[in-house]
Amino acid sequence: MTAISLIGSEQTEFIGGVAGKLHEFLSGQQELMASVSPDVEPLIGSISNLVTGGKRLRALMCYWGWRGAGGPAGNPEIVTAGCALELFQAAALIHDDIIDRSDTRRGGPSVHKRFSQLHEVNGWALDSGRFGDAAAILTGDLCLSFSEESFTEIGARAAAGSPARRIFNVMRAEVMAGQYLDILEEVAGPVRDRAGSVARAQSIIRYKSAKYSTEHPLALGGALAGAPATLLEGYSQFSLPLGEAFQMRDDVLGVFGDPETTGKPAGDDLREGKRTVLVGFAINQAPRPEADYLDRMLGNPLLMEGEVAEIRRIIIECGALEATESLIGELSRKAFDALERLPLQDLPLTALRQLAESAVSRAA
Repeated sequence: MTAISLIGSEQTEFIGGVAGKLHEFLSGQQELMASVSPDVEPLIGSISNLVTGGKRLRALMCYWGWRGAGGPAGNPEIVTAGCALELFQAAALIHDDIIDRSDTRRGGPSVHKRFSQLHEVNGWALDSGRFGDAAAILTGDLCLSFSEESFTEIGARAAAGSPARRIFNVMRAEVMAGQYLDILEEVAGPVRDRAGSVARAQSIIRYKSAKYSTEHPLALGGALAGAPATLLEGYSQFSLPLGEAFQMRDDVLGVFGDPETTGKPAGDDLREGKRTVLVGFAINQAPRPEADYLDRMLGNPLLMEGEVAEIRRIIIECGALEATESLIGELSRKAFDALERLPLQDLPLTALRQLAESAVSRAA
């Protein structure tokens, strides 16, 4: 059996195990919710819908961090860790969509939009949008609670004071800090020093996305398997630039991606007002009238297709897209160079290389 076949077999088994664990866990929570009231069923239903499918990038990074540190295949503890990461990711997505006023997620309605539609279908009183946001906030909070509960199920390896627990705690705190920096930049960015916009966007990427998408999950798997500090440091040198490149690729797709592939309307990131590295380069490099136009239009939820096309033109012609692609390439090279220095066996090394390649070259 070739290394590629073994990787595929292990990943299929692991992903199936995570899916099964999620189903088992949420079924138990559904029984608890039903004992409270049948009216709260949509909370669990929304979480179940969100954790079904997806790329499982974080869970897979955790798995191969575990395997690279000598953890055995088929271990139930690493499956539970994958489940906890998927629940945390779901909570982050629920809250992120509320903050960004994004009505779509993976080609369907986002959680707050689903609750808003439930309100409208039933003809309930008061404002459907407010109900949708409030219900989704509670769903996201519940999902965060479930993530913690699931992680605790791992046992001694994830106990208080353990390396894995410290990583898990830092990961959750940093995401919240990064999310705050993101919303702060949306409101303060237009009046801040434009020259610092790219650096601020890079800081947001690091703490809001890169660390919890790649760095912390990989380190978490390694820590659960008892990896030494030197290996965890090597993991970080590989996974942090990878996560930053991954998020910058996502930001490019948010402006230039095909809606049929990304599952989100074209230019949705512009309507949401995301001040990404791509936008930062454009504001710095475009002629002042065009930079002012971009500043003025960013965050307008009613942006028309023609206005999105004009912003795309500005981004391309001022060299912002080229600069962003260059930075993605630079970060990718840094990640792959660090990967080759890791003292790993061929199987986890090849698996991590595959994950890295798909992360930075994806179209969705």
